[in-house]
Amino acid sequence: MASALTQADLSQSPLPKAGARCVLVLLGASGDLTKRKLVPALFNLAKANLLPDNFAILGVAFDELSVEQFRERVTSFLQSDGKGSDALESFKQRLYYQRADFGDSAMYPALQKRLGELDQQYNTEGNYLFYLATAPKFFGQIVQQLGQSQLSKQENGRWRRVVIEKPFGHDLESARSLNRQIKAVLAENQIYRIDHYLGKETVQNILVFRFDNAIFEPIWNRRYIDHVQITNAETVGVEQRGGYFDTAGTLRDMVPNHVMQLLSLTAMESPVSFQADSVRDEQAKVLHAVQLLDSEAVLHDSVRGQYGDGVVGGDRVPSYRTEPGVSPESRTETFVALKLNIDNWRWVGVPFYLRTGKRLTQRHTEITIQFKKTPFELFRNAPVKKHSNKLVIQIQPVEGISLSFGAKIPGPILRVGSVDMSFEYSKYFGEDAYTGYEVLLYDCMIGDATLFQRADMVEAGWSIVDPMLDIWTALPPRKFPNYSAGSWGPKESDELLQRDGREWRTIE
Repeated sequence: MASALTQADLSQSPLPKAGARCVLVLLGASGDLTKRKLVPALFNLAKANLLPDNFAILGVAFDELSVEQFRERVTSFLQSDGKGSDALESFKQRLYYQRADFGDSAMYPALQKRLGELDQQYNTEGNYLFYLATAPKFFGQIVQQLGQSQLSKQENGRWRRVVIEKPFGHDLESARSLNRQIKAVLAENQIYRIDHYLGKETVQNILVFRFDNAIFEPIWNRRYIDHVQITNAETVGVEQRGGYFDTAGTLRDMVPNHVMQLLSLTAMESPVSFQADSVRDEQAKVLHAVQLLDSEAVLHDSVRGQYGDGVVGGDRVPSYRTEPGVSPESRTETFVALKLNIDNWRWVGVPFYLRTGKRLTQRHTEITIQFKKTPFELFRNAPVKKHSNKLVIQIQPVEGISLSFGAKIPGPILRVGSVDMSFEYSKYFGEDAYTGYEVLLYDCMIGDATLFQRADMVEAGWSIVDPMLDIWTALPPRKFPNYSAGSWGPKESDELLQRDGREWRTIE
């Protein structure tokens, strides 16, 4: 591969403008998401000069905190050295706090008054970005209160936007209900349903890779691709989320959002432009083209698992049923594997194999495009090390892309071996401590909804999952736990591919 881009190369690119002036209201500001992800992401934007001068952050939560206590709580672990210390101090001065109960209607007039004061202080022109970093049960309630207090009203050039974290519903009907509830108050262009996976560089690069490189798009179809694999593996268990997770499970928690986003970006048709709705139109189309599983297909083409005790990273870890907040007789799945088909011209006959789970061997997320074999094995009589043509888009922990193909092994005898051509983002563009939320928060400020889910996309994702939820609820698992922590999941996951003469890519 070519050498890394030089600073001179990068300096020729146009510099992005700072986000639009506004007050960012963090509802649920005392929670873990604000401390671990949102505030560090905002600080990274500040260091990159991508926050406007006319910008303030108002944290809102139930905890009794002073402004100084809030500032210290959410910034105490931020990295600051050299001139970064000045940037940190300046950033901290933009942070404010207000205690509130989201269920108290009197909170919203008080919030409106506080925002008016920050408007005057920072000249933000009445632009507010509300980030709902709260429990899902508050989503609809908060949006309704924002509407009743006129805080969601856009007029005279000022904008109001609302960011909603996942989970967006717990099945198709609840997702539809929540969509109806918030769209009674907000226009679709005010709603930013966030999925932090889409903040990862490699995920965004799928579009550039596919549609800006003439060498790949012509072979991105059923004629050349045998199948597609999407793996999302975690080594962690449920940590402190046992109470929530035991009522949700991996299917609800991961598949309608994260996994379907990766599938739609991989399989979508080329949009007519890179405008938000053009991209999301194509994502929605391919999700609607996924063949829904009937009851027999659910039993044949889906696998569920739950981890028992085992060893992860050299440490002995407990089984799921002994995790805090989890029922000792829980039937909740911590692993899911699926075989899906897309009924359209490009993908008919090309299976998509998906797997996601907790307490697996490695933390790893990737998309593997497995190409078909050559129609004629010209070197069938030569000693050949097993190889195949595959393209691997690695999303985490290492972000990069690799292409595997056959080549002659040096020497007097004709031997064919497998070689990889690959690159890693950190080696080409430098390694930065990004949280994945930077680009998403920036896009919210400039009004670019390309990387956010639209209502029809959310409902399409749930429509794929709902048949499995129904069957799995009606037919409890016969044997849980059925895989050891530290493995790659239950043996039925391997059998899902083996029945088709295929296998999961070996991740090392």
